[in-house]
Amino acid sequence: MSLDRAVERGKDSSLPPMSMALVAVGNGNGNGTGPAPSNASYRLRLNPNQDHKPDNYDDLRLEFTPLLFSSLERYLPPNLLNVPRDTKYKYMRDILRRYSTEGERTRDQKHREYRQKIISNYQPLYRELYTLNPGTFFVQSFLKAFSASDKNRDESIRSIMSEPIPGVYTFDMLQPRFCEMLLSEVENFEKWVHETKFRIMRPNTMNKYGAVLDDFGMESMLEKLMEDFVRHISKIFFLDVGGYSLDSHHGFVVEYGMDRDVELGFHVDDSEVTLNVCLGKQFTGGELFFRGVRCEKHVNSETHSEEIYDYAHFPGRAVIHRGRHRHGARATTSGHRINLLLWCRSSVFRELRKHQKEFLSWCGECQREKQARLLQSVTAKKMELLLVDGDVASS
Repeated sequence: MSLDRAVERGKDSSLPPMSMALVAVGNGNGNGTGPAPSNASYRLRLNPNQDHKPDNYDDLRLEFTPLLFSSLERYLPPNLLNVPRDTKYKYMRDILRRYSTEGERTRDQKHREYRQKIISNYQPLYRELYTLNPGTFFVQSFLKAFSASDKNRDESIRSIMSEPIPGVYTFDMLQPRFCEMLLSEVENFEKWVHETKFRIMRPNTMNKYGAVLDDFGMESMLEKLMEDFVRHISKIFFLDVGGYSLDSHHGFVVEYGMDRDVELGFHVDDSEVTLNVCLGKQFTGGELFFRGVRCEKHVNSETHSEEIYDYAHFPGRAVIHRGRHRHGARATTSGHRINLLLWCRSSVFRELRKHQKEFLSWCGECQREKQARLLQSVTAKKMELLLVDGDVASS
């Protein structure tokens, strides 16, 4: 199967296609506070105010997901950051309505109702999993790296990372107890699904097994994981694909085994940055194989020897990479393997990418084409100079 089709298959169907990218178009002017002007042009800042603490919109009956408003609020012009929540909500809602069709809003509303139906009926096994608690979630080395001072944090995070191949980073992340609890929670959820005959959405069109963690109550926890940890890692290693501005996610688990999905074909993710953590259990096989980063234009181009890498899973250990890094999963030959995945997205990057036509800095093939053209240009210039020198010498 060609990778361009795999890209479409890799997209999750649980999220609305409307992207915040379409609205992050302004720079925002003005200082202080005050109500939105009556002739507001409904523009947002291109760069978010990272120090601003957004309001919570969970208690409102909204046509868009509440987390979208919380994320979008950081892009408001300065004069709107401290106005009443209702004023901010109406301002952002009018922007979002410009860029989403009625059909998209209807699908989003149905999906919120679907999630609410699950959350209202499913009884969690471990409620402590639904709120991020770094002390019980993460191993000591991971916690220590992030507890360093602001001045030393980046270097501290770098120190726990291994980079076996350019663009792929591995590190110890989750405590064994947390992995066990999350595995039990997923099993409990699957049991509830079976007993109630509730029809659930699977993580994406490639995986027939697994569950979307956001759908049964873990959305806020995973949002916090992205904002406080994954986004900081991405600012260091994936700046070229919007790592500084990750603002939405899709969190899920996938299950592999002889009675589950066995393998996963060659594909790219619908994400800017993908975090993949093995939860367990006992298994053989299932290695991830990486084959280079590609843009849409070059997604089916050949693989070069220096881009080939196989990664073996180990419970609690994470691998993080660009979503456009082509990869797949080899067959799990025995046992049962379950992985936690977090697809992290940047709407700002997706908007900016529309205006890039060639030579994308993160695409391996674009860089090769750039180097080839540069070499061709240098060679042509040398030939031109040699011809001029030859004419001078003969005159």
